[in-house]
Amino acid sequence: VQLQASGGGLVQPGGSLRLSCAASDLSFDDYAIGWFRQAPGKEREGVSCMSKFVDYTYYADSVKGRFTISRDSAANAVYLKMNSLKPEDTAVYYCGTSGLILLGAPALCKYGMDNWGNGTQVTVSS
Repeated sequence: VQLQASGGGLVQPGGSLRLSCAASDLSFDDYAIGWFRQAPGKEREGVSCMSKFVDYTYYADSVKGRFTISRDSAANAVYLKMNSLKPEDTAVYYCGTSGLILLGAPALCKYGMDNWGNGTQVTVSS
């Protein structure tokens, strides 16, 4: 199963981006989903996750109020809308799916996904 992330780029502080994740051979409706990021020299961290049933969405404190995760069943896509971007948001962003659909969103972001897409670079700089 391939996940393809896109939408990254260079943006000035305060700007916005929308990341997209497309999938071949799976329906996002059947899985829990998440967006993670990895900055140079740092570990991968969960940015936002969406479960199917319990504790529906989770956002890391650093992005709460600025980022929004969503899924579009008709398009079979997952999105991460990022507003008010800061230099510290600079990282490679990854989308992922998890078959652990009974986990709540906070746990999903803590323990990670079991299927990862390629990364897309987000650089926030003036």
